[in-house]
Amino acid sequence: MRPPAVFTALLAVAAAASARMMTKHEVSERQLEAAKRWHTNGGPAAQASGGNMKRSGVQNITFANPKASEFYVNGTSLPLVDFDVGPSWAGLLPISNSPNETRQLFFWFFPPGPEGSLDDLIFWTNGGPGCSSLEGLLQENGPFSWSWGQAKPTVNEQSWTNLSSVLWVEQPVGTGFSQGTPNIQNEDDLAAQVVGFMQQFLEVFAELKGKNLYLTGESYAGTYVPYIANYIYENPTLLDLSLQGTWTSDPSLSWDVVQEEIPAVDFVNKYAGLFSFNQTYMAHLEKKAAKCNYTGYVDKYVTYPPAGLLPLPGDSVEYAKGCDVWDDIFNNALIINPAFDIYRIWDTYPILWDVLGFPGSFPQKQSPIYFNRKEVKEAIHAPVDTKWTECSNINVFPDGDGSLPPAFTVLPNVIEKNQRTVIVHGLADFILIAEGTRIVIQNMTWNGLQGFQTPIANDSFIVDGVGAYGTMHSERGLTYYEVALSGHMIPQFAPVAAFQIMQYLMGFRDTP
Repeated sequence: MRPPAVFTALLAVAAAASARMMTKHEVSERQLEAAKRWHTNGGPAAQASGGNMKRSGVQNITFANPKASEFYVNGTSLPLVDFDVGPSWAGLLPISNSPNETRQLFFWFFPPGPEGSLDDLIFWTNGGPGCSSLEGLLQENGPFSWSWGQAKPTVNEQSWTNLSSVLWVEQPVGTGFSQGTPNIQNEDDLAAQVVGFMQQFLEVFAELKGKNLYLTGESYAGTYVPYIANYIYENPTLLDLSLQGTWTSDPSLSWDVVQEEIPAVDFVNKYAGLFSFNQTYMAHLEKKAAKCNYTGYVDKYVTYPPAGLLPLPGDSVEYAKGCDVWDDIFNNALIINPAFDIYRIWDTYPILWDVLGFPGSFPQKQSPIYFNRKEVKEAIHAPVDTKWTECSNINVFPDGDGSLPPAFTVLPNVIEKNQRTVIVHGLADFILIAEGTRIVIQNMTWNGLQGFQTPIANDSFIVDGVGAYGTMHSERGLTYYEVALSGHMIPQFAPVAAFQIMQYLMGFRDTP
C-alpha cells in the first residue's frame, strides 16, 4: 500500500532536519578555533610578559673563541628550508683532548629564542642504542620540524629552544655522523665519552660554562641519561656546568620482561578496538599470559605503597621459553594491519612519507634521506663521505651493553641529587609500555621509600587551556607523567604536553 503523500512529505522534512550539514569551511573554522587552545605559554621571558611574546629570532650569544666560527650554520641557507631558522653551530668534536684522538661526536647547537633562558642548557640524545639525535631535532623538539607526512619543513612552535639553548648530540661513537670505531663496553664508558666531548665543546663555546644543565632523552636514552647524570654527580670537577635535572621519556629503565612482556596482553585488552584480534586469538593470548604469570600481575603486585620487592614472573630476567607474548602480538598485528606501528599503535595505511626514511615500525625506501644530501652535509659541517642513517647499522656496544638497567643502579641516586626528575610515557606506545614503567617505579627505592606511596590518580595531568591529558604523580623529587594520545616520541606526538613538562622540569612553572 502506498503511504499517503502527506506522510511521505513529513518523512522528507524530518530527514532533512536531522541531517548534519556542515561545509568544509565550517569544519575548518572549528578546528582552527580548537587549535588555539594548544598554544604554549613559552619560556620565562614569555611568562614575564604574559605569554604574548612573538616567536621569532633568537637571543644573541657571541662566542669569543675563533674556532667557534668554523661551526657556524647560516639559518637562511639550510637546503629545502624556506625560512630562517636562526643561527646555530654544528660539526664534529673529539671526545678527549688527546692529539691522537680519532673518535668524534657530531653536535648541533641552537641558542634560545627570544623568550628562552640564557642561564640554561638542554642536552638531548635519542636512544637505540645507536639512533641519531638529529631525528629528535628535526621531528621532535627542534626549531624547525619536518615530520612524517609533511611536504616541507615548518616552524616548530613548541621548540625547546623557546625554553633555553639546546644541544643535540649524536652519541655514542658509531651513531649518525659521529666518527671513530665503537669500543665502549658499558654505560660508564659511554658517560665518560659524553663528558669528554662536553669538555671539548665547552672549550670552544666557553660562554656556556656555568650554565644550568638538563639531560634529556627518550627510549634507550632512559638508560643513557641516568648513567651520564650519575657520572657527572660522581665526578663533579670534570664539567663546568650545574646539573639540575633529567627528562627520560618512554624510557628503557629495567628488563624487557618487565616493560614489554608483563603488560602486553593488558595493553591489547585496553586497546582492543585498535588491534581488532578475533576471539580465538585473544583466547590464545590469555592462556599464554596465564601460563607465563603475566595475568593479574599488576593488580596483585603494583600497589600503593608496594608491599615489598616486586617479583619477576619467571626464574630469570629474560622471558621464559614460550612466553614472548609481545612478539606474538606484534606478528599478528601485522597480519591485520601491515602498517602497524609499535611507536604509535593506531597508524594504518598509507604509511606516511618520511624525509628521514623511518616513519613507523620499519625503515622505508625513500631517496634521498635529508641528512644524506651533499648540500645538507656541507651546510651543517657534517662529513660528506659518511652515509647517515637514523639508526646505526653497526653495534655501538660491540660486545653488548654490560651495565645493569638504571632502575637497579644509578637512577635512585640521580633522583636524590637532581632538583627535579621527570619520567614521561606515551600511552599509545607499544614498544615500551606505560604500565611496565609503573612496575619499574613501584619496585625502585629512592629517598628512603620504595615506589609511590599513594595511587596515581586518573586525569591528573592537566594541559593548560585543554584539560586532562593523561596522568601525573609526584613524590620525593620524582614526577611521573602518562600522556594521552601520544606514542613513543612524545615531543613529536604531543608537543604542547612535552613543552609544559619541560617548563616544570626547568622550574619555569611551580606545579607539574
